[in-house]
Amino acid sequence: KTITPVKVRDTETTTLRIELAAAPVNLQDVEITTAVAQPFQTISAHDIRTRPISTTQHVLRIVPGLFIAQHAGGGKAEQMFLRGFDIDHGTDINLTVDGIPVNMVSHAHGQGYADLHFVIPELIGNVEFKKGPYYADAGDFTTAGLVRFKTMDALDKSFLKVEAGQFNTARAVGAFNLLGQNAERRNRHAYLASETYYSDGYFDSPQAFRRFNIFGKYTALLDDEQRVSFSASAFQSNWNASGQVPDRTVQNGQISRFGSLDDSEGGITSRYNFNFEHVKSIGGNALFRNQLYYSDYAFELYSNFTFFKNDPVNG
Repeated sequence: KTITPVKVRDTETTTLRIELAAAPVNLQDVEITTAVAQPFQTISAHDIRTRPISTTQHVLRIVPGLFIAQHAGGGKAEQMFLRGFDIDHGTDINLTVDGIPVNMVSHAHGQGYADLHFVIPELIGNVEFKKGPYYADAGDFTTAGLVRFKTMDALDKSFLKVEAGQFNTARAVGAFNLLGQNAERRNRHAYLASETYYSDGYFDSPQAFRRFNIFGKYTALLDDEQRVSFSASAFQSNWNASGQVPDRTVQNGQISRFGSLDDSEGGITSRYNFNFEHVKSIGGNALFRNQLYYSDYAFELYSNFTFFKNDPVNG
């Protein structure tokens, strides 16, 4: 529209009406995306080293919203809770170590039972995790989430560590490079590590919890497109457990809060793993991965759920 200037006096008020031609306005859709997809959240080795951790199970506490609790002795897999959901001893969370399934499909103490005590925490390179409902690519145990542990392919340097604490608690762990610098320059790495742990716990009846681990790994870069690794581990553990106690026995002073009606409870467990992996790059950011593993697992648990109800004298 062309507007003609209008002279007005200081005391006059003039109203101008301006009409604009109507026209449609179309706004395009705006799509917001991330630059790089992040299917997993990760826990680095630095995160693990900056926390007081004596077992790999304790690493799970770093996962936001995931809690663990131990009962019936230190040798059992911890009870786990994710976002308030009781996932028992692993029934509803998928756990793997270097691609080896930790969950036991068939187990006397619950389907999906997952014991991570066979992993030495100082050897963890990184941890990937997802939280949420079922992930089809991870299997049946991902009702609440999944956690994937990856051990280090090579040590920065050999180390030896000794720790001690209350309740006759002691722990020693060492890891040693097996190959020289010439092998490392050719991208060949090998190390051997071992751990031993003992604790009586804070119970009136000594827990006598013993754990022994040994782990070895060899990794080689064959060329620019191929990598192979081989690892083997052995784990044994045994313990005494105070177990569950009736509240009435604590209230009437028969036993203390940390007492036991039957200190013959406890367990024995072991696990032996062998793992071979071959990874080949086939171009286009794609990998061809082959894995062969073997696990031999044993678990014995002794419990007394009757509290001598049928025979208070002899049990």
